[in-house]
Amino acid sequence: MTTPTAGFDSSWLAAQKVAEDAAALGRDVVLARDLLGRSSLLIDDMQQKLPSDSPEFTALRERFTEATHPFTGVEPVQTARSMFAPELFFTAPELTEVSPRADGVGRVCTLERTVVGTDWLQQGDHGDDSTSGTPVSRRDRRVALYGFKGGVGRSTATAVLARHLADLGRCVLVVDLDLESPGVSNLLSDEAGRPRHGIVDHLVEAAVGNADTLELVSRASLLNYQSNGEVFLAPAVGLPLEGQPYTYLSKLNRIYTDLPATRDDPTPRPFAVRLEQAIAACEDQVERRARRPDHVLLDSRAGIHDIAAVTLTRLSGLALLFAVDNPSTWEGYRMLLSEWQRRPDRARELRERIRMVGAMFHSAGDTERLGVLRKNAYDLFVDTLYNLPDEDEPEPFYSPYGQVDDAPYAAIPILFGNDLVGLDPSRSRRWPELPFVEAAYSKFTTTVERLLPEPHEDA
Repeated sequence: MTTPTAGFDSSWLAAQKVAEDAAALGRDVVLARDLLGRSSLLIDDMQQKLPSDSPEFTALRERFTEATHPFTGVEPVQTARSMFAPELFFTAPELTEVSPRADGVGRVCTLERTVVGTDWLQQGDHGDDSTSGTPVSRRDRRVALYGFKGGVGRSTATAVLARHLADLGRCVLVVDLDLESPGVSNLLSDEAGRPRHGIVDHLVEAAVGNADTLELVSRASLLNYQSNGEVFLAPAVGLPLEGQPYTYLSKLNRIYTDLPATRDDPTPRPFAVRLEQAIAACEDQVERRARRPDHVLLDSRAGIHDIAAVTLTRLSGLALLFAVDNPSTWEGYRMLLSEWQRRPDRARELRERIRMVGAMFHSAGDTERLGVLRKNAYDLFVDTLYNLPDEDEPEPFYSPYGQVDDAPYAAIPILFGNDLVGLDPSRSRRWPELPFVEAAYSKFTTTVERLLPEPHEDA
């Protein structure tokens, strides 16, 4: 009987154990995993040389190779002195720190070379958007609306929330980031009222330095709102020029590329940075046309995708996670939150700015089920974001009768009725004012309003 070899998950755990033991000898290490899942151990020996013919190196290589087979890298163990450009690995922005340096112990980091998924573990960068002398990050003005599963009414909720905030006199920018399946654009503007270019155009044109003249935003043409509020739309898709094709799929297939440093631009631009630059360009255009946006609503793509990863972890201040109470939803969110659990610092930061949204409660009588959904969300949070390995604090106590409305797992309810099916906003710009729409979304809009930062003082 043959002995089974290690699988993808077990070989990675074994590789991490070898990496930790190597770091205990005093050198920083990076555990890299390539597109096929093969692992390599990179040792920073710039301060303390480790010759490749030394017994220490040979023993480490043999142990690492045995522990990770068949997911062993082409060069299982490498030293910084033997690499052509070690800074590409030891100072890469995608590094995830597993354990910091300590007395006599080196730092351990992992580096995932993947097609999708790396950004789920990245830190968010805060821009500086000052108003009245008080530093306020651009990110704090942004709200991500995300659902692990599609078809939960996320785009409709985005449009309703935009109109509600405009009624309060706010300036709102809605960015359609569901690039593979654009939806919110059709709720806000007809084709005649859209800008010439979409988010996908910026990602393609900016890659070659040709994005400065793009028209990325326009006022929403299908919404009525009161007071001096405004809603702007940055669609996913642009419009074809007269006599020219608009090859959306060809553009979409090229936007996720990480751009390396060049002679003209010495700073690498990974996809996350490029998406941030596209959204910032949209915000700047709104400011030039009207005023700075008070709120930016990011209608994110569903599922485990790099757009969703970047939107939730790096681009937004408040993240609204839409959920329906079924096993597939909780299994999906458990996969996602378990990834964050691997980075306690990341998990602590994220749990302070996410809120669950309970979507598609079919009637007022379903409010009893809201408690069940909240309890399921609570159990999920305790198992992942509240149960961190470096925390001694007990998890928060849950009581179905307690005041939990401000807790991140306390799902904000959105009611649902058959009248919402097939809603055609082009037939009436006043569709958000319909009684059944207002009834369905009132709790959602007022709660989210309370969670948002104050509008710009000069608005």
